[in-house]
Amino acid sequence: MQDKEAQLPKTNQTQEAPAPVKEEAPAVKKAFDPEDVPKMLEILDKRMNRLLASSLAACVHCGLCTEACHYYVSTGNLEYAPVYKADLLRKIYKKRHDWLGKLFPGWVGGKDLTPEWAEKMYDLIFGACTVCRRCSFNCPMGVDYAAIMGTARYMMAAMNRLPEGLKSTIDVHLQTGNNMGITEEELVETLEWMEEELQAEVDDPDAKIPLNKKGAKYFLTMNPREPKYYPLTIQAEAKILYAAKEDYTISTKYWDATNYCLFIADGAGAKKIAQWQVEDVERLGCEYLLAAECGHGYRAIRWEAANWLGRQPKFKVMAFQELLAQYVQEGRIKLDPSKNPERVTYHDPCNAAKSGGIIEEPRIILRAAVEDFVELKHNRQFSYCCGGGGGALTMTEFAKRRLEAAKVKAEEIAATGAKIVATSCHNCLDQLAEINRHYNLGVEVKLLCELAADALVL
Repeated sequence: MQDKEAQLPKTNQTQEAPAPVKEEAPAVKKAFDPEDVPKMLEILDKRMNRLLASSLAACVHCGLCTEACHYYVSTGNLEYAPVYKADLLRKIYKKRHDWLGKLFPGWVGGKDLTPEWAEKMYDLIFGACTVCRRCSFNCPMGVDYAAIMGTARYMMAAMNRLPEGLKSTIDVHLQTGNNMGITEEELVETLEWMEEELQAEVDDPDAKIPLNKKGAKYFLTMNPREPKYYPLTIQAEAKILYAAKEDYTISTKYWDATNYCLFIADGAGAKKIAQWQVEDVERLGCEYLLAAECGHGYRAIRWEAANWLGRQPKFKVMAFQELLAQYVQEGRIKLDPSKNPERVTYHDPCNAAKSGGIIEEPRIILRAAVEDFVELKHNRQFSYCCGGGGGALTMTEFAKRRLEAAKVKAEEIAATGAKIVATSCHNCLDQLAEINRHYNLGVEVKLLCELAADALVL
């Protein structure tokens, strides 16, 4: 259920995407006030749709979700069990919405929301959950833990009580149009530099990274980490698209693939970001939005945007790894696996696999691009979260806990004997790099497009 202010005006006309309004964001609150309680309960009441109500009511406390959570498996802390974390909101639901709980709250574990209880919720729902949904895949009752956690997170975010790094990332995006505040001049400069590098690598002065090209087939988005810290990722993508002789473009306006409002279930903010991007693709008249290797970004624009906007975009959405797998299967590019001789394993990003359905495409790419590919013990939609999802990488106050919870992932990587860990998400990329350093794994972490670009035969 979306906020009222998130609903679209009644028009289907595509307009020029509005420029973000720069304004000073208020500082985050350090604690809950008693005045917050009725406001948070009002939000809970407004969001009490059938999905949330059934997920709060259906749990039978069987505990099958416990072993699904990387926080619990890595630490053994029972407070990290999904059922315990969900019960923080479920107890309030029972006292407020369950008929028996209204009459005899003690019988069903009903509880009043207090500032102290809200603080406990804050600590566990932000600091011990990445909203990966692995618990839901193991729940025999079909409980959607993401719906529960998202509602609880938004109840807190609406009170301006959320991790400062996460709030800052969202604020910068809403103020500047991308989550790192990269200016158009800075972006163009980086893309022109990568174009020169591409021309040198493929030995073709006519190789281009097209900008703002109207009518291009593909509108390529990027994670801001690429122009800011990983420009060679842009070059790798451009090299693949060059080899496939693809018709694509990059907009210098709304190119950011991310939408961190998804992590706090903020429908109004998520809608605003999605609408900027949708209208920019429609402005250029592209047939596809080609989503960067960004798990939550793909999920946001592919599966969630239509709900936020109240309409289907006038284009199709495809993830870069989906198009890359298609190139491999159709023979549009040729890969030489001997160029990647070391053992490679693959981490499935939660939002791409569990919530996005991109499961076999990465394996099609890896089997063509590397000589020795091995699976992690838990893979595909049953892969353990790396620990970087749900905005966790922005939450510095929970960094120690985040790395402790990554122990199960580190052990699975070590067990494969792999020298390279591939993934298709920038949050996963950075988290896996931290896991590598923290647990001394001695591996290299790469995106799928980088391995494919290394194996290209031009």
